[in-house]
Amino acid sequence: MDFIIDTHENVYIPAEDSYLLAENLEIKNGQSVLEIGTGTGIVAMYASKLTDKVTATDINFDAITLAESNFKANNIDNIELLFGNLFEPVKNRKFDVILFNTPYLPTDEGDVIDSNLNYAFDGGLNGRKVIDLFLNEVKNHLNDGGIVQLIQSSFSDNDETLNMLDELGFIAEIAKKEHYFFEDIVLINAYLI
Repeated sequence: MDFIIDTHENVYIPAEDSYLLAENLEIKNGQSVLEIGTGTGIVAMYASKLTDKVTATDINFDAITLAESNFKANNIDNIELLFGNLFEPVKNRKFDVILFNTPYLPTDEGDVIDSNLNYAFDGGLNGRKVIDLFLNEVKNHLNDGGIVQLIQSSFSDNDETLNMLDELGFIAEIAKKEHYFFEDIVLINAYLI
């Protein structure tokens, strides 16, 4: 799909991981979708072509402003855009599909940058700071029979994510994998049974 995508220095520019998620969405027409960390809005835009109920959130206000502008530029009006961290903006809501290109890079103090862009990649010392918070809450916001699709890296322990999802009652698998330099970027699909 061809979309007009404007970018901003404080917002993650869509890269291989963004398209790995966007091009492998498991969304059926009529399903409700939540994307966490929408950035430019590219994944939400792909989702908006598959169903008419899409909610996108971001903790980065620059991303919210940019995504809104990108939705307008592409004449997309079926995406609800909310500002906030993880599930805060959708406290008492549930969805059929939850999408998240996680901030998965291990970072120490020297890697942290003083910009909203930091939210896009800062995974804490082991790369799991945000992933674990997400996994601990995700089941509360997913409808029965729902699916979680998330992107992460071999740097942030894919097996740990699969084990956590298993313990939470999901059937989880690495659905796609792409190798870059020293890491594998993976798409994990987790089905709530």
